[in-house]
Amino acid sequence: MRIHLINPSHVSFGVGVITPRWLYVLGQATPTRFGEPVITDETLEPLDPLTIAPGDIVGIGIHTGNALRGYEIGHLARNAGATVVFGGIHATLYPEEAHDLGGAHAVVKGDGDLAWTQVLDDCAAGRWQPIYEGGRVEPEDLLPARWDLMPPDRYMWASVQTVRGCPKHCSFCSVWKTDGQRPRQRASDGVIREVVELRRRGFRFIALADDNFYPVTLTDLQMASRRADQAQFQSLSAIRAERFELMRRLAALPDDMVFFTQITMEAAEDPEFLEAMHKARIKGALVGVEAVTPEGLKDVHKGFNVAGEQLVDQLLAFKRHGVHVLGSFIFGLPSDRQTTFDATVTVAQRAGVTFAQFVMLTPFPGTNDFATWEKTMETDTTRIAGTPLTRHWLIPQALRPKVYMPHPAMSADDIRRGTQGAWDRFYSFGNIWERAHCVKSLKSRLTFVLISKLYRQMYANTGIATDSARVGRSASWARWMPNRAAVCSSPVRCRSSRFPSRPLNERKVAMRQSPNRHTPPAAHFAELFREEHRTVRNGLFNLTEAFAARDLPRSARCLGPRPRGRTFATRRKRCIRSSSASSARNTSGNCSLTTTG
Repeated sequence: MRIHLINPSHVSFGVGVITPRWLYVLGQATPTRFGEPVITDETLEPLDPLTIAPGDIVGIGIHTGNALRGYEIGHLARNAGATVVFGGIHATLYPEEAHDLGGAHAVVKGDGDLAWTQVLDDCAAGRWQPIYEGGRVEPEDLLPARWDLMPPDRYMWASVQTVRGCPKHCSFCSVWKTDGQRPRQRASDGVIREVVELRRRGFRFIALADDNFYPVTLTDLQMASRRADQAQFQSLSAIRAERFELMRRLAALPDDMVFFTQITMEAAEDPEFLEAMHKARIKGALVGVEAVTPEGLKDVHKGFNVAGEQLVDQLLAFKRHGVHVLGSFIFGLPSDRQTTFDATVTVAQRAGVTFAQFVMLTPFPGTNDFATWEKTMETDTTRIAGTPLTRHWLIPQALRPKVYMPHPAMSADDIRRGTQGAWDRFYSFGNIWERAHCVKSLKSRLTFVLISKLYRQMYANTGIATDSARVGRSASWARWMPNRAAVCSSPVRCRSSRFPSRPLNERKVAMRQSPNRHTPPAAHFAELFREEHRTVRNGLFNLTEAFAARDLPRSARCLGPRPRGRTFATRRKRCIRSSSASSARNTSGNCSLTTTG
């Protein structure tokens, strides 16, 4: 009997930009008596069905975007005689769907840390429960990932989670409903251990894949301090102090490391926090701007954000502290009009946003927006392949439409064209080149242009219907970039060629003394695919070394250890010859790209 952990995907890119952390957390959580788990990330390579045998246990994590592929794998595994367990954010929201359509024997809702051992034992004994209620576990029970199970040189960025949950209540987001509004923050000891391990494995670019890296604002502290009962104030103060402790310790790590995270606009009002981020080399952050008008912010229940000139000033505050911003903007809000598109791009450019993404308001399951939209669609009789639009994720990939919220003043085509125009304007060559001056060297500027164009190519798909050709082109770009980088840089594969680093020697890492804590052999089932989902939606992974190159010493930019007995020029020539041969093989048809949909 073997344990399989499978990350479903309709398309395999061959390389990954960010690690799907849940796979390796569950690998750590699998008790040793079950042997080493077999991990399959279909964003790298498709599942080989022959690896699943009767009696195996197959864990499949799904979000809304890959649920249908997950159900296909579930049926395949069940037909092979395996026991199928579903988890993840979508399975938490629709457990009956996994049973009815995915061939599930069991479904874990919520966090699986305290339930996973029981799930495995029950499945091994053939007496599983249909539903396991995982709830929300405390931060001391969160496990680190088992990175030794990760295939080498297949991912550009590693990921570490430091806090779970978000105190906000944005209408378009499901995090605060599924993960809760109380921040569950890991102690910095465990985070630092994991970061050091990843650096020793050659990663120096790490995404702090948190729901909200700034869980306690100055406003929160001010309001709590006015209460007669100071318990809340003390709790929030402790969370804030732990944030600063973490950043202080990140700053003490090797100075070639670069971090990226996700944060709310309110951090711009906290210069002390931004300065700590800068010292910790958190070079970039996805910032949910969403709208540039007060009316738009009200539409998404984000009144804590600001608009107009104050918004520009707050975004510039990130830049002044050396934090590059990936600004996220939403179009199609009820208050939006035709002038909103150009006004939004103008604000993004004036505010010095390094990257931006413009998305159409989409009702995702588990959000307030979805509940509202689903209610308005009760009388809609539209069916695609026999499936109602309110279950659009079950429509076959080739037929699946884009689903948008109805708008009082614009059609879906109007919003789509306006959104596409915003992408075109922000990512025009002239505007990209102007932003490329955030780095100094010509090589870094050219890299910046390449990454900007790649980002636009992969995520500016706002068509009403699924565009399979764009998916294929995006996969080709994803494979092409590291291959081209290898010709110019290094003979090693994806991560090391485009994101170079030396392996870190073993060294002692000072850890604070902390009381002994019980760490159960369990994993975070609710984390299944959540990070992958957010990565695709939010573009977390597109901050590149161009952001950091100007701040690194020359030695930190080295393309890797020099081979003994050979000069760097010799190694470069070998690299070019090897890459040329690889290109010849590709043109001969021996290497094919697998796409679905």
